[in-house]
Amino acid sequence: MGLVFQLLRSAPPLNKMRRIFLSLFAFVVGILPAADADFHLYLLIGQSNMAGRGKMELKDKVVVPRVLMLNKANEWVSAVDPISVDKTIAGVSLGRTFGIEMAKADPKVKIGLIPCAVGGTPIRRWQQNGDLYKAALKRAKIAQKDGVIKGILWHQGESDSGKEETAKIYEQQLHAMVNAWQWDLNGGDIPIVVGEMGRFYKRAKFKHVVDAALKALPSKVKHAAWVSAEGLNHKGDVVHFNATSYREFGKRYAAKMQALIK
Repeated sequence: MGLVFQLLRSAPPLNKMRRIFLSLFAFVVGILPAADADFHLYLLIGQSNMAGRGKMELKDKVVVPRVLMLNKANEWVSAVDPISVDKTIAGVSLGRTFGIEMAKADPKVKIGLIPCAVGGTPIRRWQQNGDLYKAALKRAKIAQKDGVIKGILWHQGESDSGKEETAKIYEQQLHAMVNAWQWDLNGGDIPIVVGEMGRFYKRAKFKHVVDAALKALPSKVKHAAWVSAEGLNHKGDVVHFNATSYREFGKRYAAKMQALIK
């Protein structure tokens, strides 16, 4: 605010209305609360394996200090599973464990999770002009009023692995989406971590094409990392990870994110 008044004093003579306007602007700038630099925010996007479908236990409802989530009403509340509300079957996800691990890594900060994943969705709906991208961006902008977005978590691909026509353009769409997010949220350098689809998921004929695009992302796009799903198991449906695997996946995502933001 002092800079604004300094400019006012040093500026050439202005008419009365312009001086009043600049004075009001300076006043508003001075009273608006600044985002908390120690409130680190992470955007969680993709489909059902990001939203989470793991079986809930009591420990998944335990409040963890300094780990929050933006709920459906765009309010900050304690991050307990299910953190996503895309469908009534939402359960344990990788997001909560990710938040816990990130909080452990830096005792000075709070972690805010912004869950936006929606089950069964193709990547075309996550393009910059897509409905899910726009909805997630709206929530991200609301969250940014309180903190600083430090990274993006992406897990998706199953819906694009069944047909050759969607699988072969997946990499192009992935890169376009990442580029859009990085510029829309942080001017080009926001980290993104993507995850391998479950190795148990074999019914999609072109899964290998989509998985290859995900794995190759860090070698083609700056500020990106890929997480292996090796050793992780499904919940019995051969599509979704089980709760134990989601928690382990969250730790792996956190380790990759920590390496990117150092």
